[in-house]
Amino acid sequence: MPKRKIGVVVGSRANYSSIKSAMRAIQDHPDLELIVVAGASALLDRFGSVVEVIEADGFKPDARVHMIIEGETPLTMAKSTGLGLLELPTVFDNLQPDIVITVGDRFETMATAIAAAYMNIPLAHTMGGEISGTIDESIRHAVTKLAHIHFPANQHAADRIVKMGEDPATVHVVGCPRMDLVAEVVENDNALPERAWLEFEGVGGEIDLDQPFLLVSQHPVTTEYGQGEDQISETLMALEVLQIPAIMLWPNVDAGSEDISRGMRKFRERHKHEHIRFYKNFPVETFIRLMNRCACMVGNSSSAVREGEFLGIPAVNVGSRQNGRQRGKNIIDVGYDRNQIAAAIEKQLDNGHYKSEHIYGDGHAGERIADVLASADVTLQKKITY
Repeated sequence: MPKRKIGVVVGSRANYSSIKSAMRAIQDHPDLELIVVAGASALLDRFGSVVEVIEADGFKPDARVHMIIEGETPLTMAKSTGLGLLELPTVFDNLQPDIVITVGDRFETMATAIAAAYMNIPLAHTMGGEISGTIDESIRHAVTKLAHIHFPANQHAADRIVKMGEDPATVHVVGCPRMDLVAEVVENDNALPERAWLEFEGVGGEIDLDQPFLLVSQHPVTTEYGQGEDQISETLMALEVLQIPAIMLWPNVDAGSEDISRGMRKFRERHKHEHIRFYKNFPVETFIRLMNRCACMVGNSSSAVREGEFLGIPAVNVGSRQNGRQRGKNIIDVGYDRNQIAAAIEKQLDNGHYKSEHIYGDGHAGERIADVLASADVTLQKKITY
């Protein structure tokens, strides 16, 4: 019996960390063949050339899809989705996957889902059924209605998927693949991140990893487009007041990214920033090690909510981007206000690490996903079940 060909579309650094363990499990499964499609910001140098990390991890992209229109506005994000929808059908037609798996809630996820659905290719979807802020929640639920196999991270998310009319037999609670990587790093490798790499790649101050430091990652909120520069300025001014060493990532490619980046550039021009070092991207394992070593996470990345609760990392969640997402006790929510942000960071530093929680999985999602993909009976025609 021929192996099932599983196509995985990787479109960003967050995309990759959210599916890497499943890719590895698919690659190693005797009944599956992995097909890798790299696209969107994963191909762009200014977002860290994630495709190079993918290749270094031993995955050879079978196709590359250039689908980003410059500008990072709602207009260009919509057009980039359309460009992806133009390009991906040709890729799928050439590679002939038996199942396509797509991740989460980003615009490239929507293009992937529509292309597969119209081409009668069964679609598997990870991280569905969750609640969050921005346009991401709408995209996530729309992809759920196009998907044939569902891989939610927990039972709460699974229940929402069933309430949307999806057949319970197609909903498999597997956990989040990102937790697999966290569990591996914590269990097998307590080493510090590679200092030489950190010094070579970043720009800004020199950070002593043996001393307490912050890990900062703040992305645009698409439904608050135009406010990003003011929002990131408040976070940066909180860091300026505290003068605590910080490692900071540049934002993702979503609409409003340029506003965030502009605020960061202006800060660098107007303030001394010897206490902050800026990076475009990290290898997944390096980022996890930094999380595990940091004194507090700051910003609006889902990594603070998901991986952070698994590791028990104190985190200050800024603004509305993660509104409604199920979270652990490690999170303090604040508004876009430098005083609130600074006070919350100080409170978290005083508190220290929290007890680990497993809201988003136990570290074995990838292998569960591969097993389901190898054995699932898939029906293309969908019906609402209520």
